[in-house]
Formats: sequence, structure tokens, C-alpha cells
Amino acid sequence: LGYIPDFVSTAMAPYIKDIHRKGVRVISNAGGINPLACAAALQEVAKKADVDMKIAVVAGDDLMSEKENLKGAGITDVESGKQFPESIHSMSAYLGARPISRALDLGADIVVTGRCVDSGIVLGPLIHSFGWNRDEFDLLAAGSLAGHLIECGAQCTGGIFTDWHAVPDWHNIGFPIVECSSEGDFILSKPPDTGGLISFGTVAEQLVYELGNPQRYLLPDVTCDFSEVSITEIPGFDGGAVKVLGAKGSPPSPFYKVNAAYLDGFRATAVCPVGGPKAVQKGKLTAESILKRTRLIFSQLGYEDYSAVNIQVLGSEDTYGPHARRSIDGQGPREAVIWLAVHHKQKEAVEIFSREIAPAGTGMAPGLTGVVGGRPKV
Repeated sequence: LGYIPDFVSTAMAPYIKDIHRKGVRVISNAGGINPLACAAALQEVAKKADVDMKIAVVAGDDLMSEKENLKGAGITDVESGKQFPESIHSMSAYLGARPISRALDLGADIVVTGRCVDSGIVLGPLIHSFGWNRDEFDLLAAGSLAGHLIECGAQCTGGIFTDWHAVPDWHNIGFPIVECSSEGDFILSKPPDTGGLISFGTVAEQLVYELGNPQRYLLPDVTCDFSEVSITEIPGFDGGAVKVLGAKGSPPSPFYKVNAAYLDGFRATAVCPVGGPKAVQKGKLTAESILKRTRLIFSQLGYEDYSAVNIQVLGSEDTYGPHARRSIDGQGPREAVIWLAVHHKQKEAVEIFSREIAPAGTGMAPGLTGVVGGRPKV
């Protein structure tokens, strides 16, 4: 489909009459790489509900028509030196907030975008509501900060918080609400009678999330400096609230960030619990033996080797690398999980891998108790 069908069927369809009746305007980047099809599906939902909605689409992010030009420009992967891939499936620029504000200016009830920066979905309506100019960089940075804080939903209302044990009722966690002034300061809260927590800590952790340099956070509309931002808890709000101010901005760079996807072979992941004494050693040997066996088959059939392999035994602290704590008795835990993933240019080779997982249950160590999710999918 190229867009997010859940947005249409789960987020919008059941509520379309209420959205229309209350005059709520909806902005989403659920259009993915096919925003026109997403808008058509929404139009169908509105028609069925017998409501008249103006749906706008922000296009222009799709750069597939530029593929040959970019290839000709000799672009290579900075890290590996790899040439521009042949099998590009999509290539999109991360657009900013201006097309969204323009769509709202033209009276759109729903705005569907393709690829755009997450914070732009919030900055767009703020530009529309307050008429912020292109050169009012402090205001654009403030609106972008509002968007940045809520772009991961419940992450700023207590999700993945360091002090997770202090956050109540995850099952009913409230999503954030931003109330912004034309001066750029805003209050961040959540609906009453919902779980989660808004505090200095939950919001500050989201502030520094995925920022890179907090003094130079690069966005299409503005370069943000969040280093002087203040977050102040406000008493009297059910579930907590904070006031946020102090974002600064400067002109954006003349460039857009581009995201491209290309076909690079096939992969499969096997996940197998192992029980009993020395579970870690059994898990490692099992994974290595499966790879050894499949490599033997590859050599007999004339396939090349895997292009990448990942073995981790979860429960052994493999994910900590050199910082793993080893057990005191030398035996390790009595249960662990093999996580074995492979990557290969040819689908047939990965299918062989997929078939060779189950035989480990009867032909290798005792205690392999099953394959999570059944035979690995290619």
C-alpha cells in the first residue's frame, strides 16, 4: 500500500463523525511513500460516514525521478564507500512545516503528508494559527520543540523513563497535549484520569532524545538551539504538567535530509529458548553448529557465504559486550535465548537456513524448547 492502513482504519474511521462534528483538524505523516492513496482511502471513509471533509496531500518529497541524476553525481556511502545502489525502491526528502501550514490556510480538514520531519506536524498548525514568518527563527524553534517533545507519543508522558517504577498505569498511559502561545512558550499536559506521568524528568529525557548537538538541531525550517530551554513543573494538573520555554533558532541550512530504501538481499531470524544447566554454552554451540551445517550445504550447492550473521545469546549479557557480568559459579543462567539472524543475497539460501533450525531440537543440545513464532520467515 505504501501508507499506514491503521491510520485510516483504526485512528480515523471509527471517529470520523466526531472529528467532523467538532471541527477537529487532523495532520498526519501516515501517507508514507503513497500519500495520494492514503488520502483516497480517507475520502472513502468520509463518504461512507456521509461527512464532507477537505483532504489535502503534501507531495514533493518523492525523489525517485532524480535517481539517475544522483547516480550520475557519483554519490557513495560515506561509511563503506559503496556505490549508489541499483535497486532503489524509494527515495524521499524530509520536508518541513510550510506545506502543512499552507494546506491549513487553504481550509484543509485533514492534511496527509509523505515523508516529513516529525516535529513539522506540530509546527505546521502553529505557523497557520499564529502567522509566524519564515525569519522568526526563535518562534519556529519553539514550535519545533513542542513537536519534538510529543513526536514519540507517550514517551514524554512517562514511557521508557529512567525512573520507570514511578510511572503508574502503563496500560492506560495518556498521550501528550501541547497548549502553545503565539510567543512560543507552551504547556505540556495529558488528559485527566489517564496513566503515565508528566514531570521535569520525563520531559527533559525526551528533550535530549535523538538530538545530536542540542545547540544545532537541524530541521528544514530552522536550526534549533535547545541548550537554554527551561522546563518547570506546574502544580494542580491531574497527572502533571510542565511549562517549557527558551528555545532559540537560526536560519536552516539549504539542504534537505534524504532517506532511501533499496533491496539488499534477504534475511531471517531464529529465536530459540534453551533451558537447563550451561544454557549459554549450549546456545552458543547450537547457533554455531546451525551456521556450520548450512555453510556446508551452501558449498555443496554453489551458494556464496552469508553476507552478515548475528549471534547473541540473550540472558548471557551478550548485549553488554565487554561489560557483561559473568556468573559467580561459572555455570551461568539455567535458561537463555538464542537470537540468530542471517543475511544473504539469495532467497533460496535463507530458505535453507530456515529449514535447518528445527533439526537442532533433536540433533543438538538437550533443552532447546521450541522456536519462537515457528519456522523463521524469510
